[in-house]
Amino acid sequence: MPRPRKHLLSPFPGAAHYHCISRVVDRNFVFGAKEREVFRKILRQVEAFSGVRVVTWTMLSNHFHVLLRVPPRPGTLPSDEEILDRCRALYAPGGMQAVEVEFEDAARMGETALARVRAKYLKRMWDLSEFMKTLKQKFTSWFNRQRARAGTLWESRFASVLVEGSHRCLLKVAAYIDLNPVRAGLAQDPKDYRWCGYAEAVSGDRAARAGLVLALEDERPGTTWRELGRRYREVLFGIQGDNDSGAGSSVPSPGEVARAISSGKKLTLVELLRCRVRYFSAGLAIGTESFIEAFFSSRRQNFGARRQSGARRLKGGGWGRLRCARDLAVEPLSPCGID
Repeated sequence: MPRPRKHLLSPFPGAAHYHCISRVVDRNFVFGAKEREVFRKILRQVEAFSGVRVVTWTMLSNHFHVLLRVPPRPGTLPSDEEILDRCRALYAPGGMQAVEVEFEDAARMGETALARVRAKYLKRMWDLSEFMKTLKQKFTSWFNRQRARAGTLWESRFASVLVEGSHRCLLKVAAYIDLNPVRAGLAQDPKDYRWCGYAEAVSGDRAARAGLVLALEDERPGTTWRELGRRYREVLFGIQGDNDSGAGSSVPSPGEVARAISSGKKLTLVELLRCRVRYFSAGLAIGTESFIEAFFSSRRQNFGARRQSGARRLKGGGWGRLRCARDLAVEPLSPCGID
């Protein structure tokens, strides 16, 4: 299937959700504690500027994952002062001064010039590609200054998978992202790994909590962090079981997961989330069967003529109603380590 231009679009109106991944060129391990902390700060700055919401995220030593909610462009656009307020969240004082001067000069020149400047900044809001471009460029500029280096930092544009915006889908993808440091052997519990959305939320960060609450809002509107935190740990660790998978309360070791895969056993959700899951990085779109079929119909021209349907079952076990849009030639599940 040809690679679609730009990012994938949701087949339904309203906000679209994307799991995005970007890796360092040559996949070198270059991000330490300082780099991860600066990335966290920039991520929240870009979120405040763009109107794109971060559901959750994690950064490791050579790549990052982020689950984003991209709302549609609003019918009533921000005023000039509101645009400037958004810019203040993104730019340092020197850069912000230049933005203010740009608006002042344009205002003196007339409405046509002001509209042109206004459009320049509005173009970067409520858009996945612009969000990722701003995030990566801003971090690269800081990183290159720190290392006295020049040139690209990231190996490619970025990978993205469209995710259906229901709690059944978002919770699983969010948990997979937050469990990255656990799979990498950096923590036993993601709350102990500072550079992920769940750890931020547990520490009391309002933006992080608000992001994860988005993952449950269609199931229980007005969900509080206290309610969500308990539900989310059920997905992360199988506490009290998960409605879709029946996972138990004991967390399997990497060796147990590897042996279960080699024996052909159907894995529980908690076991599946301890694996590297290519569906979440290369599945094209993730969601229920109806969502994937609608996505397939909306992008029929991007699939081969022999393809008759869109939804593909996820292999391995307790995925519940989750489906993806791509048949994967390479094994979709792999254990992360053997004890």
